[in-house]
Amino acid sequence: MSSSDRSLAVGVNRSYEIRTYGCQMNVHDSERLSGLLETAGYVRAPEGSDGDADVVVFNTCAVRENADNRLYGNLGRLAPMKTKRPGMQIAVGGCLAQKDRDTIVKKAPWVDVVFGTHNIGKLPVLLERARVQEEAQVEIAESLEAFPSTLPTRRESAYAAWVSISVGCNNTCTFCIVPALRGKEKDRRTGDILAEIEALVGEGVSEITLLGQNVNAYGSDIGDREAFSKLLRACGKIEGLERVRFTSPHPRDFTDDVIAAMAETPNVMPQLHMPMQSGSDTVLKAMRRSYRQERYLGIIEKVRAAIPHAAITTDIIVGFPGETEEDFEQTLHAVREARFAQAFTFQYSKRPGTPAATMEGQIPKKVVQERYERLVALQEEISWDENKKQVGRTLELMVAEGEGRKDGATHRLSGRARDNRLVHFTKPDAEVRPGDVVTVEITYAAPHHLLAEGAVLDVRRTRAGDAWEKRNAAEAAKPAGVMLGLPKIGAPAPLPVATGSGCGCD
Repeated sequence: MSSSDRSLAVGVNRSYEIRTYGCQMNVHDSERLSGLLETAGYVRAPEGSDGDADVVVFNTCAVRENADNRLYGNLGRLAPMKTKRPGMQIAVGGCLAQKDRDTIVKKAPWVDVVFGTHNIGKLPVLLERARVQEEAQVEIAESLEAFPSTLPTRRESAYAAWVSISVGCNNTCTFCIVPALRGKEKDRRTGDILAEIEALVGEGVSEITLLGQNVNAYGSDIGDREAFSKLLRACGKIEGLERVRFTSPHPRDFTDDVIAAMAETPNVMPQLHMPMQSGSDTVLKAMRRSYRQERYLGIIEKVRAAIPHAAITTDIIVGFPGETEEDFEQTLHAVREARFAQAFTFQYSKRPGTPAATMEGQIPKKVVQERYERLVALQEEISWDENKKQVGRTLELMVAEGEGRKDGATHRLSGRARDNRLVHFTKPDAEVRPGDVVTVEITYAAPHHLLAEGAVLDVRRTRAGDAWEKRNAAEAAKPAGVMLGLPKIGAPAPLPVATGSGCGCD
């Protein structure tokens, strides 16, 4: 191997692009993949590269019926680019890679690396091995090799961060394939979690989101049913940590001690995303969900009693096999009772490899669509009513980056309230950076956002804003990556938004 080839082998000055699909866990994994590649000497491709990077990585999701078609379509579009550019590499990881394994290389022989959900830390080594051996490398670990949060990272945000507390899931929901692809639940040591959070706060992060497929089951490895509430309270003692969130909990494991910890820990935000999936006891039983409507609504009632201004959101699946009109009416009833701030609604789609995919009573698409539209209309009405209650309130916002698509045209900025509601506010005369905190009065409500059209009442510059400013200055000073091809001009495809639980399986 020549010296120039050896430089390429270790990634020096080679550019990379990562395309992420699916839930928050995949977004978090992609931050780790970026960190691994940059540690190995790769540089992030300029925005707008659209596949014209030296290494393109697909971090896939397998929970939708046509996930594989989407992947192979994207791989097909890259095939001619790779033919014209010797040295370009393509890697496929994530849930679909864990599921399909050798099938990917058979269908797309121009793919260089296939890796699974348990061995993302091997990506740089596999890329080098594929280059040296000039053949595809397929390596799928059956169990977790290294906890994702122990790997290098390149976080998308300077002021907010995911912190993974567990991976995998012990549930057996009939619509979900995640346990088969990410394995049984494995918890991190509490000390390791808190050490990571403290290190992030030291870097300027002021908001963290505790992440797990079934986040409030944390502690099952050690038999401590109160481990999650203890973790929340421990987060409350970390100086400089202003906001703590978590996603996504399971109603089965939502205990009174967690509600008390949320209410009594000042930096745990008054926000809860708890998937309901259906309001019908019959459908919940068919889904193998271990709670019923009464239990779910009882949790909501307790949360509201302890935290009156809590914003509660959920996931709902419409058209699960066997769902009758009466079953659907029960879902509508539960939505009216719960009065969610938002609901992430999904039309049921078959997940290959799940029991529900072969169940009798698959609902015709037309019926599912009609029910879905009725549910969305009801929830839009409730969301708007709930947002109208915010008009006249004074709210503290953490200024966000990239959340207001029209901010430039409207001369506004955007931020998240403590309950995670999105607020667009008038740009103040004083400089405001993402991560800084402003105080505003709400003047208008729409179903999915709030407006604060008056003058900003207060601006508080924060260490998180300092971290954003420092990071942007460092990024601007970096040299552009040396690419094997020419970058395309134009806006990049947006990063997938991790809404709800992402995979709708919690």
